[in-house]
Amino acid sequence: MRPKLTIGIIAYNEALFLPNLLQDIVAQTYPHDQTEIVLVDSGSGDATKAQMERFAAADNGFFAVQVLDNPLRFQAAGWNTVITHAQGEVISRIDAHTHLPADFAEKVMAYIAKGEDVVGGKRPCIIENDTKWAEILLRAENSQFGSSINAARRSEKTQYVKTMFHASYRREVFEKTGLFNEDLLRTEDNEMHYRIRKAGYKLLYDPGIVSYQYARSSLKKMIRQKYLNGLWIGRTLSVCPGCISLYHLVPFAFVLAIAATAVLAAFGIWQFAAVLWGAYALFAVINTVLSSVREPFNGFMFVMPFLYLALHVSYGTGTLAGLLSVPFWKHGKKKPGTGA
Repeated sequence: MRPKLTIGIIAYNEALFLPNLLQDIVAQTYPHDQTEIVLVDSGSGDATKAQMERFAAADNGFFAVQVLDNPLRFQAAGWNTVITHAQGEVISRIDAHTHLPADFAEKVMAYIAKGEDVVGGKRPCIIENDTKWAEILLRAENSQFGSSINAARRSEKTQYVKTMFHASYRREVFEKTGLFNEDLLRTEDNEMHYRIRKAGYKLLYDPGIVSYQYARSSLKKMIRQKYLNGLWIGRTLSVCPGCISLYHLVPFAFVLAIAATAVLAAFGIWQFAAVLWGAYALFAVINTVLSSVREPFNGFMFVMPFLYLALHVSYGTGTLAGLLSVPFWKHGKKKPGTGA
């Protein structure tokens, strides 16, 4: 008998994308009679919960489908709801803004059958809206220069990693390490994976296990996303410095360098600013050219150097704001992993 799998999905106002993801779930080749679906609504104001309830009422052959509420509304609390209600021996964490190939669960469970405890794979981004501008935003998001050098985003090598997206866990992992830290609104997975590694478990990354995340379709949404990601990196440093990798702090260092060289330039020492901005402009242009070589021509490509700048500054500024807010944010903090 194959181990039972629980696929958990947390959603907030995802009525536009949730139906497609639910179709992806139905299309999974892993046996439905060994699969449970746990859908958690975080107080949506659209048709998200109604879509969940219709899915639960349909007969798709799953051994169970649960529709639950997340009154606290943030991700960590939603995932803790999934974990505490899941009946499967393995729990897969899937974001609502996702597209899953039909073999996703099958490939994950093949590694579980080989004895792995935490399994995941590559998570490239795809476009929400198929426009020239959205395509440029996607290029920036998928590039190493514009986004991240994290191996769990694009590596073609099967390896053990520090953290990953859309991971699947044996239930015993949570029984030993505890639940997600509900004080962390965006970095809860980094902190959880740090505790998992400290408990002696390994996180297996296989590029053959692919899941896609929809990139933000507007610059405003993308900048806000980067700012909030940076904000929680800054705050998490005060809780769990080991959860954060050096590449998370590069935008923050860049923002500090901008401020420092600007002050020096104001006092007539402009050489440092010239070197910094010259080097950054060179890297931004080189990455834009490389992107244009690999992808079809797009007239918006000429704005990509400025787009890179906007993303880096928003992320770095968010990290600075997160660090400055720590004395106020830490007041009344819960214990990591307890949810209480």
